[in-house]
Amino acid sequence: MGIFEIIGPVMVGPSSSHTAGAVRIGYVSRKMLGETVQSAQIDLYGSFLATGSGHGTRNALLAGILGMLPDDERIPQSPAIAADQKISFAFGTADLRSGHPNTAVLTLTGVSGRVLRVAGESVGGGRINIASVDGLPANITGEYPTLIVHNLDQPGHVAEVTSMLSHKSVNIAAMRLYRAARGGHAVMILECDQEIPPESVAWVEHLEGVEKVTYFSTEDRV
Repeated sequence: MGIFEIIGPVMVGPSSSHTAGAVRIGYVSRKMLGETVQSAQIDLYGSFLATGSGHGTRNALLAGILGMLPDDERIPQSPAIAADQKISFAFGTADLRSGHPNTAVLTLTGVSGRVLRVAGESVGGGRINIASVDGLPANITGEYPTLIVHNLDQPGHVAEVTSMLSHKSVNIAAMRLYRAARGGHAVMILECDQEIPPESVAWVEHLEGVEKVTYFSTEDRV
């Protein structure tokens, strides 16, 4: 067990799950969008919905969307900061049949019109799991540079992407593949040990059969 698990994250409280984890969900989602957020629909589920007001969960999620980290002293002022930046936001109830009790579903629209829908779970101690991206399973921790490729379920896509990463000397730490149905929509998720160059992410976007590419960088590119 590491020291992080013993004493918890460095954060603006009061709760590592409801506050620090919520900030991380918002922050990772913003980074995955890859551009400045213009509007955000923030829907809550379970304990986030029932007790989030007292724990500052709403402000924390919005703070992450604005690019703040869990130790940022401006977290309680995030609604006012969003208003000053002319970022529209609204809160609602997530329509989930089941899920982790600390779940937020974020629908983010960027300045270019790009839309990203993320279901994020705060699993304790400030740690998170991005359970789904645009309706398909993901299970991303936000601890590694991560490439998410939505594509048609056709032969060759995995080989093309993994060959590109090998050519760029990017090591794959973990890879997961999902599909909605045979021949239908699929997604590949690759958590990597190194950052993927922006031009390589753009190359994947132009592959035949690729519908959407989302990249989470652990560096400050946004």
